Parts: sequence; structure tokens; C-alpha cells
Amino acid sequence: MERAANDAALARYLSQLATQRQLSPHTVAAYRRDLDQLAALVQHAAWSTVVHADIRRLASKLHAQSLSARSIARKLSSWRGFFNWLARDAGLPANPVDAVRAPKRARTLPRALSVDDAVHLVGTPSHAHTSPEPADLCNRAMFELMYSSGLRVSELAGLDAAYSKGEGSLPASLGWIDLAAREVLVTGKGNKKRTVPVGSHALDALAAWLAVRPPAADGSQALFLSNRATRISARVIQLRLKAHALRVGTAVNVHPHVLRHSFASHVLQSSGDLRAVQDMLGHASITSTQVYTALDFQHLSAVYDQAHPRAKSK
Repeated sequence: MERAANDAALARYLSQLATQRQLSPHTVAAYRRDLDQLAALVQHAAWSTVVHADIRRLASKLHAQSLSARSIARKLSSWRGFFNWLARDAGLPANPVDAVRAPKRARTLPRALSVDDAVHLVGTPSHAHTSPEPADLCNRAMFELMYSSGLRVSELAGLDAAYSKGEGSLPASLGWIDLAAREVLVTGKGNKKRTVPVGSHALDALAAWLAVRPPAADGSQALFLSNRATRISARVIQLRLKAHALRVGTAVNVHPHVLRHSFASHVLQSSGDLRAVQDMLGHASITSTQVYTALDFQHLSAVYDQAHPRAKSK
């Protein structure tokens, strides 16, 4: 009986995340996994009987299982949000997750390419033939745009070639390219929309791709297409970028977020404008953007160590 009531409450909460907060299906699925794990850990006891000591014990148990501090923090955040909702929906007297903290995690900096490596990666053709195939032009446009505008891979995959209000089974555009205005409009995390400039090299690559882009198989305006003329997936973009990096001799393991990190680091190094970088990345909090100041300081420290005659002891 209690398990059925728990499942019903969980279903209402997840529905609220999807409909009212308009979180993506991927994010809602992540919440579901975290909350299903919580239900299993408390052995499906009624939500109202879960207390602060239970959550502390569960967090310690996850830590003993060698789960990373980042993962534990994410789960606690998911659980905290659910119990906050229960307090409003079911009159729960207190949130048992409040004041429970995840283990401290080591501060890790995002990996970014040097300017020369980034330019070499996105600007070097991966094809050996004189006349590039459409897939080659598609790849070049995707990679240039990711580095030019700092897009997340999901945002890149969701772009349309032009705005569409949606007809029939096709949804309205969440993001699209405006070549005339030299900008890209995207819908990021939390359903937040932003506009980011597009550089000249990315514009040229996009124009070359659009000149040969076939119609999408589903009749949509999808900008980037797979070999079957369907909207390209984030996973295919990851695989194509990794293969391209290997072909052109990039020394590090490259994934789409490396280009986003490189974009942020390089713009910040050149401009010093943290707020502008925050807006272009679509970060809700500037704290998320401040990590790139550490990358910038690393760059300055390396230059200092190499150039200053009194930087190192002999």
C-alpha cells in the first residue's frame, strides 16, 4: 500500500517537472533514476517516515560504495527538490535532506585546448579527396559552430536551418541559425533562450553545408543531418568529432564539451569580460563561469614561468 502511494507521489512530481518546469526528457529521466534509488534505499517506506538520520546514513552508504562526491551531491539535490515538493503537496513537516552535505570533492578544471590546437582541430579538413562529401561539409560546419559559439552538443543537435512554428507532428523550433544577423538562437538548460554571435569562419562553413544539405527525411528544418537525412543525434556528433580529432592528429581526447570549454577560455583570455562569457554560455549563475578564470590564470602563470627571469630558482 505504501509503495503504491510512494509511486503515485513520485509520478506526480515527475509530471510536474516535465509540464510546469518544462525540463527535458533526459533531465526528468535522471531525476527518476535518483528517486527510484532513494525509494529502494529506504526499502519503500512511506515518504513521510523518512528522517534526517536516514538521509545521512544513505549518503554515507553511497560514499562507502566509492560513488563520486559529484554524483552524491547530484542525488542529494534531486532528493531535496522532491521533499520540498512533498512539503507543499502533502504537508510534509520538514525536509529530511536539509543540511545533509555531500563529501567534499576535489576542484577539477575543465579541459580546454590551446588556441592553436582548437583552430587546427576545427579548421583542418579530415577528408583526403579534393571535393568534400556532404558529410565532410556537415562535420566542418558543426565543429566550427561549436567552437565559434560555445554551444552544448544537445543545443547543436537541436538547431534548425530556419525558424519553424511547427506544423502537424513537427514541433516549433527550439533553436535556429540566422545567417543574415550572424547569430544563433538556442534553448538551453532550464528552457532558457539565448542568442550567441557566430564567427565568420563558422558562417562560411555553414553556408557551404547548406548549399548541399538535402531535405530532412521527416520534413523538418533540422540543420544537421545524419547519413539517413534524419536529425543528427548528440552521440553521432560525439563520435564524428572524436574520429576527426584522431585523423588530424589532436593529441588529447576530444569531445564536444572540450570545444565549449575552449570557446569560454579563449574569449575570457582575450576580453576579460566574465559577464559576457556567462551570457554566451547560458549559465544561470556566474559561479559556473568563474571556473574559467582559473584556466586563464593557469595560462598567465605558464607565461610568467617561461618569461620572467626571476620566476624560478636556479
